Amino acid sequence: MQYIEIVLLGLVAAFLVLRLRAVLGRRTGNEMPPDLAPPVERLPVDLPRPDARPGAPAPLVRGPAPWVKNAAAGIEAIRQADANFDAHNFVRGARAAFEMIVQAFAKGDTAMLRPLLADEVYGNFAAAIEQRKSAQHELETQLIGFETDEIAAAELAGSQARVTVRFVSEQINVTRGPDKMIVEGNPNEVDKITDLWTFARDTKASDPNWLLVATHAQL
Repeated sequence: MQYIEIVLLGLVAAFLVLRLRAVLGRRTGNEMPPDLAPPVERLPVDLPRPDARPGAPAPLVRGPAPWVKNAAAGIEAIRQADANFDAHNFVRGARAAFEMIVQAFAKGDTAMLRPLLADEVYGNFAAAIEQRKSAQHELETQLIGFETDEIAAAELAGSQARVTVRFVSEQINVTRGPDKMIVEGNPNEVDKITDLWTFARDTKASDPNWLLVATHAQL
């Protein structure tokens, strides 16, 4: 009887394990890391949190500082002007914005780009997209991941805050012609690209969103 009870308990335990796996899923080793998951449908650099109290300093996030040493003074100046500014949250939002903007540019989605870019940057992006369409070219961009994302510079001029983020990402970029033949790039080659993107915001404005005001990229 004891042997039968042990067998029955074993069967029940196995059944529960299978049910848990069915409900919770199981890891395969191919899951997308949380930081690389597709961004939610909202402006990605809306940094202030809904629970932030007006005038209350943003809580400090533990972990390595996501900025170079020379940017520390500028970050503190911005924090003094905007108590809700937090460098860790900003970098996370900037990375989400980077992913969204890169993908929107590749797709030629100017409607997605418009609210994220300053006028001059938007004009440059829109002109490049129009030139691509005129040539009947299609750009395929696959963002593999980030090697580095850190604040490279920060400053406060009056009420205008400017933060430059250095992204080092791995991407696959391929341009195809109207016949789908490759015009530029290699679908089997991963490029490491360094981008310096500058975001700006008036700290006295009620709008919490930052705009991309300058970009620089190099292979």
